[in-house]
Amino acid sequence: MRQTPSSLILITVDCLRADHVGFLGYERPTTPFLDSLAKQSLVFRNAITAGAPTYYSLPAILVSRYPLALGRDVLGIAPEENTIPSVLKGYGFQTAAFSAANPYISARFGYDQAFDCFRDFLDAETLEFTAEPPPPRLRSRANQALSRACHVVPGFGKAYDELYFQYCQRIGSEPCQGLDSLRRFPSADVIVDHAIAWLNEHSNGPFFLWLHLMDPHAPYHPKREALDEMKSGGVSAEEARYLNSFWIRNDIGPNRLRQKRNEVIALYDAGIRWADIQIRRLTEKLVELNVWDKCALAVTADHGEEFLEHGGRFHAPLKLTEELIRVPLLLRVPQIQNSRELSVSFGLIDLAPTLLDALGYPAPASFRGRSRWEQISNSEEWHQPVFTECVHGCTNPFHPENRVAPRILAVRKGHHKLVMDFSSGTQQLFNLSSDPAEQNPVDDPEARPICRELLEHARKHLVEPQKSRDFERRMESQLRDLRIELAHSTANTN
Repeated sequence: MRQTPSSLILITVDCLRADHVGFLGYERPTTPFLDSLAKQSLVFRNAITAGAPTYYSLPAILVSRYPLALGRDVLGIAPEENTIPSVLKGYGFQTAAFSAANPYISARFGYDQAFDCFRDFLDAETLEFTAEPPPPRLRSRANQALSRACHVVPGFGKAYDELYFQYCQRIGSEPCQGLDSLRRFPSADVIVDHAIAWLNEHSNGPFFLWLHLMDPHAPYHPKREALDEMKSGGVSAEEARYLNSFWIRNDIGPNRLRQKRNEVIALYDAGIRWADIQIRRLTEKLVELNVWDKCALAVTADHGEEFLEHGGRFHAPLKLTEELIRVPLLLRVPQIQNSRELSVSFGLIDLAPTLLDALGYPAPASFRGRSRWEQISNSEEWHQPVFTECVHGCTNPFHPENRVAPRILAVRKGHHKLVMDFSSGTQQLFNLSSDPAEQNPVDDPEARPICRELLEHARKHLVEPQKSRDFERRMESQLRDLRIELAHSTANTN
């Protein structure tokens, strides 16, 4: 056994699916560095996020709290809520976070709390964000009128949509200045540059460093170097822009979209590769600073990404399928000298207390997850259910009134998973061992006992937050939202 780590690094990669990393079996070379690191790390084959998308997943990772526990109208981290950085700061750690311009991970939603250095790379005026890239350009009034006329005549509407799309891409678009000009988020090298600069000044004592990388997030405009590494270097910026615009079309069906699916996935995979390259660069700096063997490192994701597996794209809160909620989790700690794969389901609600335990610190009583570190150290398994939840259809939660809708809840235990969609009043049971793609819900009388068991777990999960709800934190979060709304409304009237 080696020494207990004295510092902690947490890296979350946006939209990173578990089945697109090499150390979990993906055939394409998306993660060669992480694959090598996995040989000396704990690899969790079934890490499950507590929510999707980002605004439903991050509270569980940093706060060990289910996303709807304070009420579905509350978003982000509540004022003065216990978090990984607040706990470690109390033990004398320096804390820093660098997040690649995801507005849901911002000071507005409390993510800057307890960080000595917090950079989210967002413009202070940035208020709106959509999961999907915007259309290439808006129609003029004449085009809108022509569109309405064409859609009245049977058969003409689709023809008009296709012609207009091709016009926008081939004639109506501005000249492309390269992939870097198309990217919406700072690439991983920018984030790592800032992290390295911070480490150069603060690595002489215990520290907590959190990086959130956006490279696999849509629109998929990876770095040219990553495309070269993935043998996809022939893709031009114009082609990448075309593919992204094609991929967001709502006027064509899944069969037509599938024609470009593999090309779009190639862009997504190159984004993963760039994150992997930059994580390697960060660890090389840690080695250079002589602190690598004093650090625990956790690499995971907030959620996955869908590429038509169930008819959808991106990661809107409309379902809780495996491609959206099963994420990679790699944990490297100095105490563990040999690699080990864990197949048991691991809810990311348990990540924060487990990381603190690995460092030798107790988790606060407010954490809803529990540490698995002792069981991991003793090679023991656990069999508690894992929960994932979101609010159906809440794709733009900046305003509280958009957050109140029926929830979707998934309960997973062993190889069974029950999904309840309260918006439609439906429930589906899946056997992930025989049906990992979730294409055939179980409808077998012999499965009724496990279904009843999962329903009872779901009932307890829904009731427990009402009993333990921190009403002070809830009220402070609501007041924060009101102050922000008031500030923006005042600014808009001046």
